[in-house]
Amino acid sequence: MQICYYGDDFTGSTDALEALLNGGLRVILFMDVPDLALWNEKFREYDGFGVAGVSRTMSPREMERTLKPALAALRKFGSRIVHYKICSTFDSSPETGSIGKAIDIGRELFPEQRYIPLLAGAPALKRYTVFGNHFCGAGEHTVRLDRHPNMSRHPVTPMNEADLRLHLTKQTAKSIGLMDILDLELDGPMLEQRHNQRCGSRPDILLFDVLTDEHLLKIGGLLSRESERAPLFAVGSSGIEYALVKHWRRSGKLPPVPPAFQAEPADRLLVISGSCSPVTQDQIEWAQNHGFAGIRIHADSMLEGGADTDALEQAERLLRDGRNVILYTALGPEDVSIVQTQEWLQAHGFGTAESGKLIGSRLGEAAKKLLLSSGLKRVVIAGGDTSGFAVKQLGVYALEMIAPLVPGGPLCRAYSGDDRLDGLEIVLKGGQVGQETFFEQVRMGKA
Repeated sequence: MQICYYGDDFTGSTDALEALLNGGLRVILFMDVPDLALWNEKFREYDGFGVAGVSRTMSPREMERTLKPALAALRKFGSRIVHYKICSTFDSSPETGSIGKAIDIGRELFPEQRYIPLLAGAPALKRYTVFGNHFCGAGEHTVRLDRHPNMSRHPVTPMNEADLRLHLTKQTAKSIGLMDILDLELDGPMLEQRHNQRCGSRPDILLFDVLTDEHLLKIGGLLSRESERAPLFAVGSSGIEYALVKHWRRSGKLPPVPPAFQAEPADRLLVISGSCSPVTQDQIEWAQNHGFAGIRIHADSMLEGGADTDALEQAERLLRDGRNVILYTALGPEDVSIVQTQEWLQAHGFGTAESGKLIGSRLGEAAKKLLLSSGLKRVVIAGGDTSGFAVKQLGVYALEMIAPLVPGGPLCRAYSGDDRLDGLEIVLKGGQVGQETFFEQVRMGKA
C-alpha cells in the first residue's frame, strides 16, 4: 500500500481522495479506521485509503485520547506514507484542532524518520506558501492568510498570523526548518544537496514552500525518497497527495492519463449548510436567484435539542413539488445567528468549538429526515466543521468518488449501514470550495 491518511475534517478528507483518484490510484475513504483483517480480506488490492476524522474540532486532550490510537492503528497497515491531512487554510489553535499536537503525537509514533514534512500549499486549490508565509485565493484575488476575509475572522480558529512557523510555535515546542521557494528552484543533485543541508540542522519539522506545480513535483520526489528510509509520517493539506501523484506519474508508477469520470444530472438537489463562509453565502444567493428555494433553519432551535419544524415541513413540501432546496443556518460571516450561537454556547457552558458538533448533528438529522421522505439521491453538506458530524447521522461508513466537480469538492457515493441511504450521492463542501454556480454544478454532475 502506497499511502493512507487521516483527515482532520470530513470535507478536507474528500479532496485528498480526489487528488489520489484523479491520479489513477484506487482508494476509498472510511469514516473510521477499518479493521486490519477486513482490509486484508476485502481491500488489500487497493492502493490506499483515507479516514475522515473530526480532530479539527478537538482539544489537545481529546486528540491524545482519539487521534493517537487512530494514528497508531494506521501504522499497522504497513503503508510507506501515513499522512495527517489538515485543511489547506491551516486553521487551528493551541486549544482547538492543534496541528502542533498532531505533530507531537506523530513524532512519538514514528520516531525513525529524520523530520516530519509539513506542506500546506496546493496550487490547484489556490493555496501557496512563500518564505513560510501562507496565501489563499479569495475570489479573483490572492491574499495573505491573516487578511483572508473569512479565515482571519473564523468564529472558532481565526487565523491572525500568516507565517506558518510562528503560528505553529504556539502549538508545539518542536523546531521548524524551511525548504523555501529558492531551494525548490534547484534541480537534481543540487536540490538533494540543499535538502540534506536543511536536514543537517536537525529540525523536528521541515516546512515546504510551494508556489507552482513544478515545486509540488519536486517535493513529491523528496518525500517519496524520504519514505524509503523509514515509514514516513507527514502533515499537510491535499498538497501532499498532489505532490506524490505528480512524482509517481513522472516516475512511471501511475498511468500517464488519469481515468475518466462522469456523473448524470439529478432530478432534485438538497443542500444542507452550516457554513459561515462568504463563498458559501455567494453560492446560496446565486442559487436562490436561479430557482433554488432557500430556507433559513434556526440554529437556536437545533441547539435546544429540537428541530425547526416549520422549516423542515416547508422543505419537504418543496422537494415533493420537484424543487431544489437549500437549508442554511447562516449567510456569511456577518450573519447575526453566529453571535447568537456563541452566546447560547457560553450561557450553557459549551466552548465555541462545540458548535460544529451540536449544529452538525442536528443538520444531519434534518438531512436524513428529508432524504427518506423525498426519495432524493443527491445531497450537498456544506461546512468543514459541521459536515463530519452531519454525515454520521446518515450511517455512512465509507465514500468512493464518482466524479470530480471542482478541486476539493468531488461527488461521492456513500456506503451506509442504512439500506435506504446506501448509494446516496453526496458532496461534502468546505467553506472556501467552488464558484458561485457550485450547487447547480452538483445538480448537473458536471465539472
